[in-house]
Amino acid sequence: MDKLNLQNPVFVAYVIAASLMILKTLSMAWLTVLRMMTVKGGFRSPEDAKKTAMNPNPSPEQLLPNETVERIRRIHANDLENVPYFLFAGLLFVLTDPSLLLAQCLFYGYAASRFLHFAAYLTARTHDTRATLWTIGSLILYFMTGRALLAAFGV
Repeated sequence: MDKLNLQNPVFVAYVIAASLMILKTLSMAWLTVLRMMTVKGGFRSPEDAKKTAMNPNPSPEQLLPNETVERIRRIHANDLENVPYFLFAGLLFVLTDPSLLLAQCLFYGYAASRFLHFAAYLTARTHDTRATLWTIGSLILYFMTGRALLAAFGV
């Protein structure tokens, strides 16, 4: 496990990209709450529409879907469906002892594709735009995982 230390620049590149992806994914929950508080709606549970200090004027409409809140929830769900694969595939890829340049291109390319996907989703770009950005990240995952599998077979 000498490859999994901060003296290995490939592992450092992974740590940076993985940390960014974890922080991005975690931030989606906070952004959801911020959007719910801003629009005073998009709540999901009946108890969320009760009178409290943070909700002094509750109404049944607060439980209706709100597109600005739901958009963030969809982005968060997409992250939860994709980022864990990067965390595992990237770690396996580090173990293949790739060149630093290749690792940086893949790790930072994946992170960039996810941040751009977020921006495209947040600003309601077309499905084609989002799909293209998702595909870039997906192909990076396939490459890293395939390389790890080949390395495991000694190829």
